[in-house]
Amino acid sequence: MAHNLEPEKQTLLNLHKEKHFTAGEIVRDIIIGVSDGLTVPFALAAGLSGANATSSIVLTAGIAEVAAGAISMGLGGYLAAKSEADHYTRELKREQEEIVTVPDTEAAEVAEILAQYGIEAHEYAPVVNALRKKPQAWLDFMMKFELGLEKPDPRRALQSALTIAIAYILGGLVPLIPYMFIPRASDAVLASVVVTLVALLIFGYAKGYFTGNKPLMSALQTAFIGAVASAAAFGMAKAVHP
Repeated sequence: MAHNLEPEKQTLLNLHKEKHFTAGEIVRDIIIGVSDGLTVPFALAAGLSGANATSSIVLTAGIAEVAAGAISMGLGGYLAAKSEADHYTRELKREQEEIVTVPDTEAAEVAEILAQYGIEAHEYAPVVNALRKKPQAWLDFMMKFELGLEKPDPRRALQSALTIAIAYILGGLVPLIPYMFIPRASDAVLASVVVTLVALLIFGYAKGYFTGNKPLMSALQTAFIGAVASAAAFGMAKAVHP
């Protein structure tokens, strides 16, 4: 956010609006939830089908796994985001204390940071002096450029938990849908494989598109991982329970 800019520079910024993808954390949570949701219940259902379980048993176990998985994944997302926020708060307090107790050292660190960008001493000296007169701006500068930390959204932990959990549920129900309509698990597993692989391809393509990777390669990799997981579970179940 720009402050105290010359009118002509502010006009240029107003005319030039860059379009950046800023929903990275939400997309990351969705990717975590959906990828696990599609893969884990898929492998579980395939494994139970390989053990000659009925569709009702596979469906019951699958729904139980989706519920438990959503809670576990959501809690993991919450704790991870909460830990990041706690870490930021601790570092913020430490930097605040250092700006007061050792201002010259902190000013030297600002100079060092600017020098790393190829800025000469006579060029960065006014910047250092200006920051020393504005403690809040100085603190923000140190948090961002010395520690590489951005202020976390206070709603981030709960948002992450809900996003991951909902994404896990949506992904986890996909491989279970055929078992809701096909009584024989041996038939339902084939439909589940087709439905889930299509979902994995679509999800993988979307993941590649939003993360800047090659969508087609991402689609194939995601589907391959899901196929390997389900094949392994099916094979082990058959080996243990022929």
